[in-house]
Amino acid sequence: MEKLLKPLRDQIDEIDARILDLLNRRAQVAQEVGHVKNKVDAPIFRPDREAQVLRRIAERNPGPLGNTELQTIFKEIMSACRALEKKIIVAYLGPAGTFSEQAVYRYFGMAVNALPCGSIDEVFRAAEAGTADFGVVPIENSTEGAINRTLDLLMQTPLTIGSEVSIPIQHNLMTLSGKMDGVHTICAHSQALAQCQGWLNQHYPNILRHAVSSNAEAARIASEDVEVAAIAGEMASKRYGLQVVNAHIQDEPQNRTRFAVIGRKETEPSGKDQTSLLLSVQNKAGAVYKMLEPLEKYDVSMTRLESRPAKTGNWEYYFFVDIDGHVREEKVRRALAELKDRVVYFKVLGSYPI
Repeated sequence: MEKLLKPLRDQIDEIDARILDLLNRRAQVAQEVGHVKNKVDAPIFRPDREAQVLRRIAERNPGPLGNTELQTIFKEIMSACRALEKKIIVAYLGPAGTFSEQAVYRYFGMAVNALPCGSIDEVFRAAEAGTADFGVVPIENSTEGAINRTLDLLMQTPLTIGSEVSIPIQHNLMTLSGKMDGVHTICAHSQALAQCQGWLNQHYPNILRHAVSSNAEAARIASEDVEVAAIAGEMASKRYGLQVVNAHIQDEPQNRTRFAVIGRKETEPSGKDQTSLLLSVQNKAGAVYKMLEPLEKYDVSMTRLESRPAKTGNWEYYFFVDIDGHVREEKVRRALAELKDRVVYFKVLGSYPI
């Protein structure tokens, strides 16, 4: 077997040497790009440009590596090269070990400084003040629906949505020992407890459930108390030294959370984009229909419509709308120009790559 493997291993070593050379050549070019950007004060991170690179990788991929695996590799390459220009700071809903932190690394790669914040409000403040270059905030869960605090803050902020990332929410039951012997409390965020309610009712109906501020906080508590189990993601189990008792205990196997990447600069068109809007109309018959009519007229597809109380006490609502296309596209521009005349409040929250 060794005789058969040696020539193959020699080929791999040769290929690895070529990959190493190419990676460093790419890094050198990235440094030159950084010098040019510094001269004209251009942004270090371009979501539209990186989206185009990842799409091109998928289009040109002949296999056997899958597109997801290749794009993951290239995300890390771009992240490492970007860090040679500047290591960007990304604020997220902490503490460390949350799904929000996972979303940061999934989108930006590992070569960033992740800044945990105590609340969604703090994430917005960090990005607005420039303490962080970007913020990552949960905006929608496929099981529980919209994240209302994020929607409320998007009404007020001068920041724009520059991109999005969607990750699967896979809840694991974990303890210090990897067993449930002697455990009297299961801790998790209230939303995680709701998403695992059926499984918990079936397997541990008599164990007390306690809601805490985050799943990562639950993992921290469990790491200090053998009588407590936590529901959290894989990242939290590694960070807090816990062992998984049961994996993927969420009731909905396709459960995902969508995160918005917020920042101070608008994103350029990437060729496959969507736009998020915040709208409000008068409280009268047919107002919402008339509001949306220009989208049909200019063949602009609406992919999401979410209402949120305006908090005026008069039963008025804001509408969060996602449409296909970038605001600089002609048909989108014309549709929004007409739509704007039909509403009492109009705000583009951002155009960004799908």
